[in-house]
Amino acid sequence: MPTPRFTLIFYAPLTALEACKTAIFAAGAGRYPGSGNYTECCWTAVGTGQFRPGDAANPHLGKPGDLEKVEEARVETLCVGEDVARKAVEALKKCVLTPLPLTLYIYIYACFSFLSP
Repeated sequence: MPTPRFTLIFYAPLTALEACKTAIFAAGAGRYPGSGNYTECCWTAVGTGQFRPGDAANPHLGKPGDLEKVEEARVETLCVGEDVARKAVEALKKCVLTPLPLTLYIYIYACFSFLSP
């Protein structure tokens, strides 16, 4: 049975971006199996996230009721094996350099069986 592959997707404030990428790559994410020995592979896009804290919120940025807009990055990378995906998520949790609850992560099972390793 082939090793499962996951796509790790997370959003991070620009100030934490490089630290988060360094942490997940050190955990083994971003390595493409096969010839060429590719490492630290990812796709990054910068955009603007927005949120409006509720009345009971104690936001790190902005004020309750006010719409806040923040530049952030979305990063996608490959994790080969469940152990690598789990280690990368743990590394991402540890590297968050801001108290913002906006640094989100998701790992999604991705089937790449049509690609040769």
